[in-house]
Formats: sequence, structure tokens, C-alpha cells
Amino acid sequence: MARSKNTQFAVAVHVLTYLAGMADGGPVSSDELSESTNVNPVYVRRVLGPLREAGLVRSRPGVHGGWELATPAHDVTLARVWRLLQGADPVLGLHGPAPDCPVGRGIQRSLTALDSAVSDAVAAELERFTVHDVLMRQIEQPAKPAGG
Repeated sequence: MARSKNTQFAVAVHVLTYLAGMADGGPVSSDELSESTNVNPVYVRRVLGPLREAGLVRSRPGVHGGWELATPAHDVTLARVWRLLQGADPVLGLHGPAPDCPVGRGIQRSLTALDSAVSDAVAAELERFTVHDVLMRQIEQPAKPAGG
């Protein structure tokens, strides 16, 4: 299976789902979240930063501190998480062609429009699901069309 170079969305959904499952257990440390996601604690904190700024999570300092959800899991759409972490970054990995290339001059406009359409489609699909849906394992792969 091919792996994306940007795993922030997947790590964020994992962390939010983990915190949703621990809702009554108190704050969860970055180290515990790091172990669960199998990424460095610094990366976990980097992913959590925008989520905290948006009010989805909060952190408590100290020995018994850590991270917890600040918003009910059923109110956090995956589209919101996607938009927070994706921002204006291209989805399709656009590149900068040579300015004197006749193809490059025209293709960038088309690829940028296509990238915007793909980003909107991803967000529209993710709008259907919440962190609670992930926690309850209510997301399944759609059936493939016949003959496809």
C-alpha cells in the first residue's frame, strides 16, 4: 500500500479518536499518544497545535497533565480536521514548472483548478463523518461499482 508523505491528518484522527475513547479517563500524555500512533511525541504535539488553536483539544500542564478533547467527538467532523491540517497546501503535490516551458505556463492553471476541485471533494466526503463515527467503527469502504 502506498503511503502518503503527509500523515498529519491520519495522526490527528487517530489521536482524536484515542482521546474520545478515553473521555472519562482524564488527560493523556504526549508519550502515550506517541506510543499509540507510533510517531515521535514532538510530531504528535505539532499535529495537536492547530487542533488546540481551533478548540478541539486542550492540554493541562504538570505531572497529571496531558491532552483531552475539548469538543464532543460527535461534533468534530473529519472535514474540519482535514481543513485545519491541510490548509491551503495542494492535495495533488503541484510543482513549479520551468517558466519558459509553453506546456508549463498553461498547465499550472489547470492543475491548480483540479487540485481545488479534488480538495473540495475530499472535504465534502469527510464532512459525512465524525470522530465519534471512527471511534464506533462506523466507517466502511464503499462498495465498488459493478464491472469496476
